[in-house]
Amino acid sequence: MSEHGDAGPAGARRGRPPSTSRRELRLIALRLFASAGFDSTTIEQIAAEAGVSERTFFRYFTTKASVLWTEFETEVETIRSTLAAVPADVPLMDAVRGAVVAANHYHADDVPEMRLRMHLIATVPALSFSAAEHYEAWERAISEFAGRRLGQAAGSLYPLTIGRAVLAACRAAYDRWSARADDDLTTYLDAALCALAAGFAPESLRLGADTQPGGGLASAGFQQSPLPWWYG
Repeated sequence: MSEHGDAGPAGARRGRPPSTSRRELRLIALRLFASAGFDSTTIEQIAAEAGVSERTFFRYFTTKASVLWTEFETEVETIRSTLAAVPADVPLMDAVRGAVVAANHYHADDVPEMRLRMHLIATVPALSFSAAEHYEAWERAISEFAGRRLGQAAGSLYPLTIGRAVLAACRAAYDRWSARADDDLTTYLDAALCALAAGFAPESLRLGADTQPGGGLASAGFQQSPLPWWYG
């Protein structure tokens, strides 16, 4: 089958230019996974539906499963590279918060896609099995940075605690963002990590932010923290 989809299985889309993006392929794959099942969907079918060759698919993804994890892996690498460049005088938790926020770009209109991705990860055994490995890599990016700052091994008590606490806070932020779909994910991440860094002291909590029906963080009076180091 050519890049333009001029030949291929019956029913394949034709005429799509060869510049199909990673995002377009991901959305097509997610739609097929949802309708036909992850295990029953083949890479050949995804490529045919996109009107591209399988070789084009492999330019963006290594496997079917990587369709769901590539963005996550990119996030981990962004966190690592951002933390590697953080100035030494930036407080540890400010640095972590900055890196996490910098690595995320999801908006309210991305929620349907993210809900589908998480549903597949939760319900497809092969994907669920690999989830722990991916979350561990995310956590380790934080723990290794914390260890460098504290002069300890990443697996020591405090770096490990920081990594796991940050991951838990971010997953809570993600869950609330996904449930409400009323703001950017970064708003929720910033709020959760500010509260974590402050030890959940009362003055760090915007208690009205998550209790106003349909109001969202901004309309409930949430004020983001002052612009930190990563905004330049």
